[in-house]
Amino acid sequence: LRSCSPGRARRTNASRRACLVARFGDIYAQERLDAETLLRTYISDMEMVQRIIYIAAVESFHAAKMAYRQFKIRVRDTLSLGHSGPESLEDTVLDYIVRHEDLYDVQASVNEVIRSMNINPKISFPPEIDFIVISTLIRELCRVAFSMQTLIPPLDIAFGTDGELFSETKYHRSFDSDFTAALVAYHVWPALMENDVVIVKGEAVTKR
Repeated sequence: LRSCSPGRARRTNASRRACLVARFGDIYAQERLDAETLLRTYISDMEMVQRIIYIAAVESFHAAKMAYRQFKIRVRDTLSLGHSGPESLEDTVLDYIVRHEDLYDVQASVNEVIRSMNINPKISFPPEIDFIVISTLIRELCRVAFSMQTLIPPLDIAFGTDGELFSETKYHRSFDSDFTAALVAYHVWPALMENDVVIVKGEAVTKR
């Protein structure tokens, strides 16, 4: 017997959101620091290390969101052929994606992130090594970013640019910042957003 209750994805939205927000925090506390330690063995410039990690986070969300959109289109095209309700097609598609997140080709996103990082003019790497050394961080970020797209509303990271006005609501200052400086020199970690509201602060360095 099929009921007209909301889809499974909607019913589990709050619990999934809580888990994903916590996981984002765990990545900041664990995988980010692991990547930082690893990069420091190749790069002595701490600013460059932190820039690399921040750009990895930004590119991971971008790649995962692109992959999610493409995955959703394929699922909708397939399910629309036999869809009869009572759930809306959108809810049916979302339920399918939530149940089959293991079908997400995370390695393809990791490869895309590394390709994007290799041509980013703001970061550089010693020629004898490759950004693949931080692929664990990239993979975990892609996974969490993909899953965040299944939430209602989806979660995303804040857009940040060097030289922007420092926002107390969006970022913590790094310990080595000039606490009197008004502008962001560079970002360490992105803020997590729900619509236009900050739900987890990021980290930025301010300097004069």
